[in-house]
Amino acid sequence: MTAMLSIQGLTVRYGASVAVENASFTVEKGSLTSLIGSNGAGKTTMLKAISGLVPSSAGSIDFLGKPVLPMAAEQRAVVGIAHVLEGRHVFPNMTVLENLQLGAFIRSSAKEINADIAYVEDMFPRLRDRRRQLAGTLSGGEQQMLAIGRALMSRPQLLMMDEPTMGLSPQMIEFIIEIIARLHTEGLTLLLVEQNAVEAIQMADRVFAIRHGEIIHDGPGSEFDMEFLKAFYLANEA
Repeated sequence: MTAMLSIQGLTVRYGASVAVENASFTVEKGSLTSLIGSNGAGKTTMLKAISGLVPSSAGSIDFLGKPVLPMAAEQRAVVGIAHVLEGRHVFPNMTVLENLQLGAFIRSSAKEINADIAYVEDMFPRLRDRRRQLAGTLSGGEQQMLAIGRALMSRPQLLMMDEPTMGLSPQMIEFIIEIIARLHTEGLTLLLVEQNAVEAIQMADRVFAIRHGEIIHDGPGSEFDMEFLKAFYLANEA
């Protein structure tokens, strides 16, 4: 497989605190890659460094063979990196439709944008039903659908999702995992931060386990059964 994203020696500091330390990994084109680790392990910071929301202190990030560290966050979106933030972050005073249209801000073809809105609404029929509703009035699960749909509107080559099942009902968690599986099947490259949805971890092509900002283990998702995950998280808390 071909590496779409290559991280080498990535370090991110917040003042004297090191959030990510000398991390190196690759995300293969068309793959589903997961980052796991306890709260504060550096997973969210790693995604933000890739999308340009936080500066890197050292190391390199190459996307499709080209360095992205000199690029601003909006430029990284233009080259094909989309980021669904933890906590959803929809625009609450805009309608569902307006949120989706805003996700296509880097594009110009109205015909293609409308076709992709139809694609997103086919994936998330509830968004079609609520397209004129303010995003802030949606349920948590509906806002997560909207956040994913808005990211897809940029036609990304790499879609990063940070804790997409956090705070959702069991039924909604199952639905979001089905969506992740569908996107993977369709060939979209995915980088997922997940902590609690074991099914999402186990279906990953590659999983990188992070502790205190360092990658300490990696392997196929099938290796990360419940016993491994229990031991890993208990060790993190010790």
